[in-house]
Amino acid sequence: MVFTLLGGASLCGVAALVLLIISTSTDYWMQYRYSGNAANQGLWRFCINRKCHAHTLSVAFWDATRAFMLLSVLGCFAGVVLGISATKRVQSRRVRTGGIALLLSGFLALLALAIYTGMTVNFFGKRYIDWRFSWSYILGWIGIILALAAGVVQLYAYQRGACEAAPASVSDS
Repeated sequence: MVFTLLGGASLCGVAALVLLIISTSTDYWMQYRYSGNAANQGLWRFCINRKCHAHTLSVAFWDATRAFMLLSVLGCFAGVVLGISATKRVQSRRVRTGGIALLLSGFLALLALAIYTGMTVNFFGKRYIDWRFSWSYILGWIGIILALAAGVVQLYAYQRGACEAAPASVSDS
């Protein structure tokens, strides 16, 4: 049962990692109309009529969102690697550390998307008409849920492994 939990947590962590990487790297966090043209933007660049340009403004919330998303991807990667490398020994510290890394990854991505949401609603929502959040942004939220779930399940697997290992070491004498 414990190996099944750890395998499920690893699978969930891999899915979270893929979604966080896609979310961070793509240009569809927000879609809007700009001078009658379809436009979209991500963390790194914006596109108008499919012609993309790097963000020229150095806005603090973009920098913070980028930094937290990159840290989240690194934390998720570390959690997945630690979880997969410890599949033979569930009571290993790697499993616990991996679970903590996945939880941290989820919280960092949550912080990044909360910052982006607040600034987009307050700044861009008033600046552009007919705007909406897009699929890259939504994948980020799904990645958060998966990373947090993977971390919780991995920590639960560690706890179950420690509980199952404890009675085996107790002698009857």
